Amino acid sequence: MKIEKQQIASLNKSKKAEHTVQLDFALNQLNSKGIDGHAIIQKIKDFQVAIPSWALGAGGTRFGRFSYGGEPSNLHEKLDDIGILHALTNTAGSVSLHIPWDTPEDYDATKQIAASHNITFDAVNSNTFQDQKDAKLSYKFGSLSNSEDAIRNQAIQHNIEVAKIGEKLGSKSLTVWLADGATFPGQSNFQKALQNTENSLKEIYKELPLDWRMFIEYKPYEPNFYSTVIQDWGTSLMLANSCGDRAFCLVDLGHHLPNTNIEQIVATLMLKGKLGGFHFNDSKYGDDDLTVGAIKPYALFLIFNELVYGMANNANNPDLAWMIDASHNIKDPLEDLIQSLEAILIAYAQALLVDQDTLRAAQQDHDVVKCQEILQDAYRTDVRPLLKESRLQADAAIDPLAVYRDLNVRENLINKRGNDSIASGL
Repeated sequence: MKIEKQQIASLNKSKKAEHTVQLDFALNQLNSKGIDGHAIIQKIKDFQVAIPSWALGAGGTRFGRFSYGGEPSNLHEKLDDIGILHALTNTAGSVSLHIPWDTPEDYDATKQIAASHNITFDAVNSNTFQDQKDAKLSYKFGSLSNSEDAIRNQAIQHNIEVAKIGEKLGSKSLTVWLADGATFPGQSNFQKALQNTENSLKEIYKELPLDWRMFIEYKPYEPNFYSTVIQDWGTSLMLANSCGDRAFCLVDLGHHLPNTNIEQIVATLMLKGKLGGFHFNDSKYGDDDLTVGAIKPYALFLIFNELVYGMANNANNPDLAWMIDASHNIKDPLEDLIQSLEAILIAYAQALLVDQDTLRAAQQDHDVVKCQEILQDAYRTDVRPLLKESRLQADAAIDPLAVYRDLNVRENLINKRGNDSIASGL
């Protein structure tokens, strides 16, 4: 299914009058504060977030998975679904492939389908957290950290092959997330596991194209619950530094212990020029993979405040790779992604409203109350009219979720693919 601009334009007509009133009010409100609302609209319009190929089907839990019907059963159908998201939002302009779940069978055809939706290929993601079909050796006790040379070499070669696949598609970065760790005390030697991981990452880094970047993800627990080899941002940073200038840390919102100050981590990594990518989701307890902004929208805004500051003040840090890493089993996956994209743009737009010069002055004066007021004033500003205008200017939907439902997208996908189709890779 492909949504045409004429369909969106037709459904936008009934919302334009109300939108114009809301936009005028928002722009006048911002103008009274000396803020150029049109400049913010342009920045929103330019902001693109990668959609992971694994998030287009119903998610799952350790206890079960509930299919939603009409799921994409191959990579080309997944690209079509991302095309729907991009047509509606103008924000989902790239895809992040997970290998081997979504290894292209026909590279030319894959690139043509992506191009037809104006979609580019973002970071490619390796998978050594589970055994693959026909694999000679098992990752049950680790991959890049494993005590056995042959198993580590198998994991290294997989990552190198993933990069070669990405290179054929036009990707420029590799994301490495390890499930390696231990569930019981004494199961592994901490130092040797970390040293093995460092050596393995260096081998992968050495084989990457010179214009590529490596993103090293971290996670405090799960699937191992006693220790994880790359358990925090400090370990990720240490490993990135040991690999070289093109290795960076990747921050996933769900990969932190409860109440971790993620905005401080972001600020530190950007100061050091080592923040490479960002995975968006939300959580109540752990790596819940919930819709972005569903639980902690203010925390998301505070993170974006540091991201916006860093992008303006840390020239040594590269352009960031943005990706959604949310997946849940009781929502239509495309509706979930539309909600996540909206939440990301709201937090980004709110952060753009922060008067950084005034905030710095208040910090210098130790005016704690004023600092709080500056941040919360930006957070409490309704920026949704700016998002709607950015989409309208790009021929996307003023209200993407409403248009999605008005066009009966899920019903059409079920009619085309069947009610029992299951997304590949899950």
